[in-house]
Amino acid sequence: MPMFYFGDPTFIILIPALLFAFYAQFKVQSAFQKYSQMQSQKGYTGAQVARDILDRVGLTDVPVEITRGRLTDHYDPKNRVMRLSPEVYNGNSIAALGVAAHETGHAIQHMEGYSFLNLRNAIYPVAAFGSQAAFPIFFIGLLFGSGVGYTLMTLGIYMFLAALVFQVITLPVEFNASSKALMLLNNGNYLTVDETNKAKKVLTAAALTYVAAVAMAAAQILRLLILRGSRRD
Repeated sequence: MPMFYFGDPTFIILIPALLFAFYAQFKVQSAFQKYSQMQSQKGYTGAQVARDILDRVGLTDVPVEITRGRLTDHYDPKNRVMRLSPEVYNGNSIAALGVAAHETGHAIQHMEGYSFLNLRNAIYPVAAFGSQAAFPIFFIGLLFGSGVGYTLMTLGIYMFLAALVFQVITLPVEFNASSKALMLLNNGNYLTVDETNKAKKVLTAAALTYVAAVAMAAAQILRLLILRGSRRD
């Protein structure tokens, strides 16, 4: 975390977004924990559901692998691999099946050429670099003050703006994947209607974390703009 976070009163701008981020993280953790304790009636594991859905849509060449960690589940579009955490891969809970179906939703998006997914993948390198380099460049600009410093602060803001754009584009990608997941769970009869509604609560809670990321990035941009404006004055 950059040093200048706590050195001026503009830090207060971040507090609402931080509180929202903590709330979103609490919601997803508690929802996953709650519905991880509820075993699905039909007994499918996350790996079985993912494999069956992928085969049904013609993605027989996309492997389903187990990966380390908790809630580390993801679809890797570069290598065309689905990776599920042990709790999801081996689990037959409502939460596990919801997460597995969500990740297959991303694989289907990739297959279909979903525009927002393609755009997100295209700007990821720029966004990743921008999010890492923006604060050091901005901080150097703060040290210089006006002139060159102002230019560096502006550059830092533009670089972090790429990260905000990435987070905004992520929203429709994740919402669409969750929508696909619920449809797939229903159509494949992997869960009952009541269980699918519970899986929806897990995915809705997870979606909050992406909204929180947008709010946090937007608050950061606002704070940087204020800091730059104060130095220019």
